[in-house]
Amino acid sequence: MELLVVTGMSGAGKTQALQTLEDIGYYCVDNMPPQLFVYLLDHDYGGGMDREKTAVTMDIRSELLLGSLDAVRHSLSEQQVLTRILYLDATDEALKKRYKETRRLHPLVMQKKAASLPEALAMEREHLEPLKKQADYVIDTSRLRTKELRTRLIKLFAPADFEDMSIEFVAFGYKYGILADADLVFDLRCLPNPFYVEDLRMLTGEDAAVRDYVMDSEEARGLFARIEDLLRYSIPLYRKEGKSRLVVGFGCTGGQHRSLAVAGLMQEALEKDCPGIRVVCRDKDENRYEISMR
Repeated sequence: MELLVVTGMSGAGKTQALQTLEDIGYYCVDNMPPQLFVYLLDHDYGGGMDREKTAVTMDIRSELLLGSLDAVRHSLSEQQVLTRILYLDATDEALKKRYKETRRLHPLVMQKKAASLPEALAMEREHLEPLKKQADYVIDTSRLRTKELRTRLIKLFAPADFEDMSIEFVAFGYKYGILADADLVFDLRCLPNPFYVEDLRMLTGEDAAVRDYVMDSEEARGLFARIEDLLRYSIPLYRKEGKSRLVVGFGCTGGQHRSLAVAGLMQEALEKDCPGIRVVCRDKDENRYEISMR
């Protein structure tokens, strides 16, 4: 069992780090006192939830941060729990800029323990210095963008087979509404509609007969090839930008035939270079119900 404690200067990127660790597969808890770590990792207390890899954030708001962490870490080691500390740091200049951009107050200013941001940063840095010396990993985020911090964390903590960006091809029907969370959308209503072929109406785009019908024209194959070229070119760019999830929508009228056929065929075409693409049919159940009522 592994526990990763994420700590460091307020504004140095702990929230972004926790989000990345969650994508990697860690069970994540924000700002938890050390005294509760034992309960968090207890299998029975957690309702049987798998917490083999757990990450928690701690910051200056935990008044007993230093005094209790050492004791808790020693206790967990006796229970064969590997406890590591990730410390995120940044220069005062970088932190002041971030606080100015977000218009947030430093926790010590909110608690009225410091009268100004410079004073709060000085107090925090002095208080956390012993913890920084204990850290297993120290990352200075002063000049790191969010995607660069994500990349650094993936290299440190992700398993070798981790895919840093999940891809979903979602087939949907325009008559049930646009796909709101899509990053890219392709309208396939220009292709022949199998719904008007009686033998194909009750089938879906997962069936070979429907796929053959949809792709049985030079125009359909040309459109498919151009979409494939665009995805092959753009997917690496999204991955390079640090995107964690890419949603590509394929839309037709009802979301059962053309959209699902093209989404499935596109997944097969890209599988070698982009393994793990997930195909989802958003409106499959609704569309089957409507067809059965006709």
